[in-house]
Amino acid sequence: MSVAEIKDAVNKLPAQERLRLLAELCDWPDDEWDRQMKRDAAAGKFAGLNEEAAQAAKSGKLKSLEEGLAGE
Repeated sequence: MSVAEIKDAVNKLPAQERLRLLAELCDWPDDEWDRQMKRDAAAGKFAGLNEEAAQAAKSGKLKSLEEGLAGE
């Protein structure tokens, strides 16, 4: 199933079912990738990227997620 198909199916759910799905997804347990990202963030490994993003936002050069994904 593609992401587009999943999005379409989710959009067809009644509001209460979408809320239940969201609650389930938010409670999804971390896998090793998530744990490594949290360790890296705690160690400050993303500080440079965060600063770069902050500067891009201040200068108006920050792209929206949609713009970034469209460029793939």
